[in-house]
Amino acid sequence: MLSSKFIKPSASEALAGRKTALSIPENHFVTGNVIAPPFPAHIHEAMFGLGCFWGAERKFWQQTGVFSTAVGYSGGYTPNATYDELCTGLTGHNEVVKVFFDPERISYPQLLALFWESHNPTQGMQQGNDKGTQYRSGIYTFNDGQKNQAQDSKAHYQAKISLSGFAEITTEIEEATIFYYAENHHQQYLAKNPQGYCGLGGLNIAF
Repeated sequence: MLSSKFIKPSASEALAGRKTALSIPENHFVTGNVIAPPFPAHIHEAMFGLGCFWGAERKFWQQTGVFSTAVGYSGGYTPNATYDELCTGLTGHNEVVKVFFDPERISYPQLLALFWESHNPTQGMQQGNDKGTQYRSGIYTFNDGQKNQAQDSKAHYQAKISLSGFAEITTEIEEATIFYYAENHHQQYLAKNPQGYCGLGGLNIAF
């Protein structure tokens, strides 16, 4: 029988959380730009879950055209969850990275390609040795255009990886729900701790 950490809880099973948001820094540790609204009018947003959010965030802030990034919790129920609560498996949330980008310099399809190539999207409720619902693969969309492009990219990458014998993609593609910022020390963690843990590993198959 699977551990409860491999099964997303229902809303009635989720932890209660709190009304007060966690404290976060105003500016990105690497880019120096803001990580919370308001943003310049030309900046768009995207949101992805691909395992431990430390390494996931670094993948995106390194891209030309990305204005800033932030890590947090989304896709579940518990308002303003803490990391310790997330690790119980009782919030329903995923570890996600929110990407704020200039579409004139980097497109949403380019972000999708990076997403697919940066992790193993066939593992269900885990990523490598990181196991639990918080490590599931997910694309969380903000409009119909993103949804359609995400679904098309999933079909495209499935065809590519199937040729190499990999299993079915388990990535969830859902409308983005409330994003709760993670604690200050998790923001841009690998810039602050260059030798810190990163469990990301792709399939070595180009998008």
